[in-house]
Amino acid sequence: MNEPEFCKIEYLEYLDELRKSGVTNMFGARPYLMDEYPELGEEQARDVLLYWMRSFGERSKGEANGKG
Repeated sequence: MNEPEFCKIEYLEYLDELRKSGVTNMFGARPYLMDEYPELGEEQARDVLLYWMRSFGERSKGEANGKG
């Protein structure tokens, strides 16, 4: 899945922090994302979350190597 054109780095960073907090299983993260960023509708929040999930491994490799 390609990055949605409306996706902002702050959305991905928010999801990273939400994951670290352990507040919710990430499959249930869409409502949290929508509460934090009311400009996102259900479909947009779903697309951002799916992109975050699919790109997490690649992005977290950069963090492990001191790049993120």
